[in-house]
Amino acid sequence: MIKLENPNGYIEITNNYFSNLVGRAAQSCFGVTGMVNSNAYQNIKSAIKSKVSHENYDQGVSVKSVNGNLIIDLHISVSYGVNISAIVESIVNKVRYTVEEATDLKVSKVNVYIDALN
Repeated sequence: MIKLENPNGYIEITNNYFSNLVGRAAQSCFGVTGMVNSNAYQNIKSAIKSKVSHENYDQGVSVKSVNGNLIIDLHISVSYGVNISAIVESIVNKVRYTVEEATDLKVSKVNVYIDALN
C-alpha cells in the first residue's frame, strides 16, 4: 500500500491497483505475449485466480515505493524474432507514462525481465 499526503488529507493506493495498471500497460505493447509469474506467491495466486477469472494483469508485476518514488519490476514473455531492446524501451516508456498520468507519482525505475520466448 502506498500512502500519500496532500493538503486535504491522505490518499492510499493499493499494490493491486498498481499491479493491474502496470500489467495492462505492459501487455498492450507490441511483442509482449504475456506476463510470467516471478515467485511462488504469484504462482499460487494465479492458480487460484484462474479458476475465478481469466484476467491476470497483475501476474509478473512487482511495485515498490522508495522515498516517494516507484520501482517497478516486470517479468514478461515476448514473441520470438522481435527486437528485444525495442520492446523493452517501449514497455518502459509506456509503463512510466501510464503510471505517472494515472497517479501523479514519479516512477524512478522500471526493470523488465524477459523470462520466456514464444
